[in-house]
Amino acid sequence: MHLAPTTQDPALQMFDESLGLAPGRGRLQGRRIVVVGAGQRDIPETDPPVGNGRAISTLFAREGAQLVCIDSAQAAVQATCERIRAAGGVAHAEVADVRKKEDIAPLLQRCVAMLGGLDGLVLNVGISHGLPMHRLTADSWDDEYAVNVRSHMLFAQAALEVMAPGGSIVLMSSLASQRVSRNPAYESSKAAQVALMRAIAGAGERKGIRCNAVLPGLIDTPMGRDATRARPNRAVAVPFGRQGTGWEVAYATLFLISHESSYVNAHPLLVDGGLGVGVMRR
Repeated sequence: MHLAPTTQDPALQMFDESLGLAPGRGRLQGRRIVVVGAGQRDIPETDPPVGNGRAISTLFAREGAQLVCIDSAQAAVQATCERIRAAGGVAHAEVADVRKKEDIAPLLQRCVAMLGGLDGLVLNVGISHGLPMHRLTADSWDDEYAVNVRSHMLFAQAALEVMAPGGSIVLMSSLASQRVSRNPAYESSKAAQVALMRAIAGAGERKGIRCNAVLPGLIDTPMGRDATRARPNRAVAVPFGRQGTGWEVAYATLFLISHESSYVNAHPLLVDGGLGVGVMRR
């Protein structure tokens, strides 16, 4: 009988896909996709990990999609687009503050004009003020909901008007939507995204447009590293002895945006290594 190795080395469970090293396979060839939240934050490290938005954008371009990448930080979104173009992909950059509700529909219309149509939309933008219940204010609550929920509704509303039949929308929620993490505005806004995802799926069904959500767990991104600096014991018992990578989030998003998931609709896909149901490294 062959027994599986019992080593604690996390690298045994990582692959080229986990590291963003796998070649493209044409899974999105000819698709026209907008990624909102395509940049990533700067952190005080010389070799930071890739963020979810940058990984998603880079992977989609590698798989043959043409992109418009949107972010609030010009340098960040330009860096994402430059990476894509250097690899031979097509990406246009747009800078926007999604808090400005009146700008969202015209912005999406510009994106559609640049791409010549719309086949997919990824809503990755999100913020967290990290305030516990006793420190929440009406203004901080409204700000998180404006970015994390209202902007998603407005982008989806505009997209449903112009997206080609058979298109796909993906919202980036979080494992935090499923459990207590002492961050109520973030937790509840991420849970609201899951409910909104179901509503979008219902609204898009007649046109053949699907909507799903990705719920990352503890992922090694710039945002994740900032969270770990603030709470060093945050990721001590993660499954497989490691956090996930932005590339692993990107591949889950790729599946949901592609035609491979053509009968997957209104589904919250956890990308957490099983942490949400109690799988962890003891």
